[in-house]
Amino acid sequence: MLYHFHLHSFTMNTYLFVYDLMQFCGHSWIFTNMIIRFMSFGKDSLADTFYSIGLVMRLCQLLSILEILHILIGIDKSRLFPRFLQITERIIVLFVVINSQEEVQGKYVVCVLFFLWNLLDVVRYTYNMLARTGIYYLPLTWLNFSLCIPLYPLSVLAKAFAICVSLPYFESFGTYSIKLPFPFAFSVYFPYVLKTYLLVLFIGMCFIIQNLFSERKAHLGTGNIKKKRS
Repeated sequence: MLYHFHLHSFTMNTYLFVYDLMQFCGHSWIFTNMIIRFMSFGKDSLADTFYSIGLVMRLCQLLSILEILHILIGIDKSRLFPRFLQITERIIVLFVVINSQEEVQGKYVVCVLFFLWNLLDVVRYTYNMLARTGIYYLPLTWLNFSLCIPLYPLSVLAKAFAICVSLPYFESFGTYSIKLPFPFAFSVYFPYVLKTYLLVLFIGMCFIIQNLFSERKAHLGTGNIKKKRS
């Protein structure tokens, strides 16, 4: 029985390591690609960021939905609600707002948003991979639980700005707005939905920031650091 437990634990840990490795490779490719393109073409590279890396970005974000499943089945001990909020924020902004409006895809805010997301994820998945093998490199641990505190609010501001930029296009083209014929007499004006979501976005940000501080305290407390280093 004990053997089967250890075997199951090893299998799950290996699966999570492979998952983190795949995400690390994807986000590292995006991050490196963005830097090289900017160094080569300067500001001209910003406008076509989505066209050059959008596919890989979408694949990585779709793959991240598995993290919710990992928590639900108990192989990841992270808190469900904060992770759910962070993943759904990205999915909504990337697929609903940016992907559906070609005019928004060329805006500089998309480049800023992708840069913040990938910087955070390269650090996070590097930390996760090492943690799966029992390695806790102190500077990386500090960076993982500290960098997100200033960068996450910046990413929320970038998401909000992207939504605001997209509103005129949703109003002009009527994308996702629904008007049902009689006798239903029911309509959904999507720009109103996005404006409401802006409020949800900032309320969720307050909750997630509180959770980030809690995680930082839990992992960077003196006792925890000493324990992990020993």
